[in-house]
Amino acid sequence: MTNNNSSNSMNPKEAKQKLNSFKNEVASSMNINLQQGYNGDITARDAGRIGGQMVKRMIEYAEQNMQGQN
Repeated sequence: MTNNNSSNSMNPKEAKQKLNSFKNEVASSMNINLQQGYNGDITARDAGRIGGQMVKRMIEYAEQNMQGQN
């Protein structure tokens, strides 16, 4: 079931900015330097590590916020 609460929604541009900020935060914590815009010079391994860590953190966040809602 989806939650259509307007306080939880954001426009696509705002969502993209937040996701990019999150990606940069994760990359920085892993000592991977990302630049604004194109990052085709990083290895596929590093790109995968960043994406994997992002998913891991999002799952942890969701699990923490779901506790007590059952």
